[in-house]
Amino acid sequence: MPLLEVENLTTHFHTRDGVIKAVDGISFSVDNGETLAIVGESGSGKSVACYSLLNLIPQPPGKIESGTALFNSKDQHEGHHQQKIDLLQTSEKDLQKIRGNDVAIIFQDPMTSLNPYLTVGEQLIEPLIYHHDISRQQATDRAIELLREVGIVEPEKRVRSYPHEFSGGMRQRVMIAMALITEPKLLICDEPTTALDVTIQAQILKLVKQLQQRRNIAVIFISHDLAVVAGVADTVAVMKDGVIVEQGSVEAIFHHTQHEYTKKLLASIPEGAKPSSSKLSSSEPPLSNTSEYPLKKGQSDDALLCINTLKTHFQDYSSGWFKRQNKVIKAVEDISLDIKRGEILGLVGESGSGKSTLGRSILQLVPTTSGSVVFDNTDLTQLSSNQMKIMRRRMQMIFQDPYASLNPRMSVFDTLAEPLLYHGLATNKNVTEQVLALMDDVGLARSAIRKYPHEFSGGQRQRIAIGRAIATKPELVIADEPVSALDVTIQAQILDLILALVEKHNLTMLFISHDLSVVRYISDRIAVMHHGKLVETGETEPLFANPQHDYTKRLLSAIPIADPLKERERQLAAFSQLEAKN
Repeated sequence: MPLLEVENLTTHFHTRDGVIKAVDGISFSVDNGETLAIVGESGSGKSVACYSLLNLIPQPPGKIESGTALFNSKDQHEGHHQQKIDLLQTSEKDLQKIRGNDVAIIFQDPMTSLNPYLTVGEQLIEPLIYHHDISRQQATDRAIELLREVGIVEPEKRVRSYPHEFSGGMRQRVMIAMALITEPKLLICDEPTTALDVTIQAQILKLVKQLQQRRNIAVIFISHDLAVVAGVADTVAVMKDGVIVEQGSVEAIFHHTQHEYTKKLLASIPEGAKPSSSKLSSSEPPLSNTSEYPLKKGQSDDALLCINTLKTHFQDYSSGWFKRQNKVIKAVEDISLDIKRGEILGLVGESGSGKSTLGRSILQLVPTTSGSVVFDNTDLTQLSSNQMKIMRRRMQMIFQDPYASLNPRMSVFDTLAEPLLYHGLATNKNVTEQVLALMDDVGLARSAIRKYPHEFSGGQRQRIAIGRAIATKPELVIADEPVSALDVTIQAQILDLILALVEKHNLTMLFISHDLSVVRYISDRIAVMHHGKLVETGETEPLFANPQHDYTKRLLSAIPIADPLKERERQLAAFSQLEAKN
């Protein structure tokens, strides 16, 4: 009998605009030691379905209309005997005994899930003390032991650290430790690796798999990334508009796909080289690392941007304001790099490698320590703030999170009109016409011109941000992780939009990302950063085929493959290499 058996689960949200059928009569099951992946785009109902099981949806406006969720719970009073209960009919008092004890959740963003006012140790021992009759010292010892198990170095010290003192990957490890500390029977992973670097992602997935096998835990893995799902899932349920449209073994879903929506998801995964419409024609000779290579349409042999021995350092205040020492963080260290006119240069590396700082240093959004940034024969580091304002019309930035970078009080019209009016590129008489043309360029409906950012989806908001960036007809655009938080289908649309705009407006672009599959799909050349330094550069396909630096090899080997058999072979090879090193 399955550990969890869900039948006809229906959850609706009753709003002023009508009833939203977030989950509409879905059924699934998962057993001990099994991993069920629930996949689909944002808004498909994946998370709402799992949160409904534990009564974690806001009520109102949410309401669980019908269904059953039979779960084999541990009976606390009878030596952990099995007790079959319906989670949807269980009282809130009894659910409190199940949440964090029998069923645990790893949330997508650990920074917003962890309490910033409490040490991670305090947050780890809380569920142990609440659910089990043990002393505070015993709980602390268990917390230290589990931090060590999830790969936290010096857990005796780090147990007294606060969430902001950990990196993204380390915070996610803390969340995993918190979820596993009571030894649950079911672990719900809600997009646990979406915002993580490819190498950290691989470590987290491997860690979850090892802990699952060691403890025989059932896992529900919520994700929109089918390449990740290929390596972790036993069975897959594909959701669209609150309904499961296809369900089966991971091999059947990937190799014998039935539903058109599943086929669409699989087809949207970026893989292989840059699309032929933006590549060299087949009649031209292939690229190589050593020979001269032909230029694409619109690309010039001369450099638009020349970065020479650039350094950007920050004072290290991690020990506190009054205890600070004369230490510096070398975010960008001695970088020299050229970007040619009409070229898309991909900049890759893990979080903390200095990618975003380099992008901001180019635009003089952060103070540089030394070196030069020469844009079209002008050294930006020598310009005054007023001179830089004028120069910024020719260079723009697309940020990672459009919701944070767009003003919530400004409509689409105001957002797109502002740079046009500020730089004198439009007047009050013709600005509407130019804004509508921008909306056409980025694929936004003209009827949405008076809407505000919160009224759009993530992909639509990113289109607004791209429209704002190209409004001034810039020569250089720096795109900082513009698709990292988007679903695979929306991601594919935005990448194709960027390629089309680069072709149409003859843009030069620095495309910053930690996703190497995305970078390969969009870039002419790639530069690899590690600990603030540039470790390797080269044309995209030769670099992927024959990487020279060990760090580049490690990044490439960590890319998940959207094929269950190949992905498990890749994971096995990576694990064998790691064991050999140790």
